[in-house]
Amino acid sequence: MNYEIYDEYGVDFDYSYLDDVIKATLKHEKADGAYLSVIFIDDEKMHEMNRDTRGIDRTTDVLSFALEDNDNIKGDIRILGDIFVSIPKMKAQAKEYGHSEKRELSFLVCHGLLHLLGYDHTRSVEEEKIQFGLQDEILNDLNIIS
Repeated sequence: MNYEIYDEYGVDFDYSYLDDVIKATLKHEKADGAYLSVIFIDDEKMHEMNRDTRGIDRTTDVLSFALEDNDNIKGDIRILGDIFVSIPKMKAQAKEYGHSEKRELSFLVCHGLLHLLGYDHTRSVEEEKIQFGLQDEILNDLNIIS
């Protein structure tokens, strides 16, 4: 396996579909030999991490911590980093946006993974279009639409 999922939250639903999301994202980005971790946490932990690492004193839905800091890294094996997902925030956003928790969690993991692979929608409007377009393309190909 190219990844591990750590459930620090105590998720009460099946998230086995994330296997397809992670593998499709890695394949799309030609990063098949990459390794990463996904960690499910609560809002309190996410708030603390967001405050301590980004200086933003509120919770958020997903944080990615990349181990690579160079866009030109090549090689057969890559250790990408960690993706933290707030399960309560994910559930609230699924309701707010009117789609399934499967869609929201898939989006957040894909989004976080693209960050680990060097995409950063906060740099420019163009980068935002690219990253969000890739997310839509990958999830649509998997038929994770709503």
